[in-house]
Amino acid sequence: MADHFDVLVIGGGVIGLSVAWRAAASGLRVAVVDPAPASGASHAAAGMLAPVSEVTYTEEPLLQLGLASLERWPAFAAELEAASGHDLDYRTDGTLDVAFGSDDLAALDELATFIGKLGLPAQRLTGRECRRLEPMLAPSVRGGLLAGGDAWVDPRRVTGALLAALERLGCALIRSRVAGLEASGETVTGVRLATGESVGAGQVILAAGVWSGALEGLPPEVLPPVRPVKGQIMRLRSPTPILQRCVRGVVHGSHVYLVPRGDGELVVGATQEEMGFDTRVTAGGLWELLRDARELVPGVTELEVADVVAGLRPGTPDNLPLIGPTSLPGLSLATGHHRAGVLLAPLTADLCSGEADRGLSAICSPLRFQEAPPTSPTPEPGVSTPEGSR
Repeated sequence: MADHFDVLVIGGGVIGLSVAWRAAASGLRVAVVDPAPASGASHAAAGMLAPVSEVTYTEEPLLQLGLASLERWPAFAAELEAASGHDLDYRTDGTLDVAFGSDDLAALDELATFIGKLGLPAQRLTGRECRRLEPMLAPSVRGGLLAGGDAWVDPRRVTGALLAALERLGCALIRSRVAGLEASGETVTGVRLATGESVGAGQVILAAGVWSGALEGLPPEVLPPVRPVKGQIMRLRSPTPILQRCVRGVVHGSHVYLVPRGDGELVVGATQEEMGFDTRVTAGGLWELLRDARELVPGVTELEVADVVAGLRPGTPDNLPLIGPTSLPGLSLATGHHRAGVLLAPLTADLCSGEADRGLSAICSPLRFQEAPPTSPTPEPGVSTPEGSR
């Protein structure tokens, strides 16, 4: 093989880069393989770190992962900023969930009750109290819920900082596509690049997002069950921020969020579309975002359009990520994070390095989707075994 590393990470998004950074910082020799790092779902993401405001009734295990990772974010951000010299625009001002109509308000009341039963910190607010916090909110906003412990960050700055930190640590960045895995017997020993070269590794970590399920050389039972979930998002710009905190809203049943940046950028997103690998930005998708955002914050229509993009989130059948060793020795997964990739980056890095408790590891173990290979029955004493079956 052309080269050999302790850890080889397939995928250069926020998950793969975080895993690689944690491994390289521990002294391991690390390589990241990606033809265009930091250009996929991480580039499109808004960067909300909001496990409380995004909690749903059937996904309490995901909430447990989110809270554990949110707790890690302050130290992760401080360490990464120091290691890279980059500002991440990491903010901890909380998320304000607001309701537009009577039905939306009723749904928000139910959510507040559910959050209260879980013992999570959140404050119920009237419409007037919401506007006192965010004066640019529309007069028609009926009420809100403030999750003061939520945070957010700029994913594009995070991936840029991770690339800089990895470069300082001497991590190899191989800008190529992985064509398949290399193996010795049943043990993964590296990867085969599209160029025809092979790169060896003691451990291979598959963190290729929606493309993780298309890697050649994997047995069917080991292929991660990920699917693309399209999300369209737009970035608006003003001289100064028009919001001080992340605002999420429900408008006639449709969800929309607005995430402010320190430089005046406002991220508006995001659609959720089961459209396969389609990454087209559509007029209809952007119209829906602006329509709903305008109902909550009328001033958005006066802002400059800075960027529009569509990304593909890697979804799984149970909406939980796939993190940890597979049944194939030498191969681990770090994929399937769906809408929570940025939030779960610190925890994923810890799980892949063995620095998180077993309870969290069990929640997202890839083995939950992998059937154990059939084993030959052990012959009873005195029963002969056919020669060909040994």
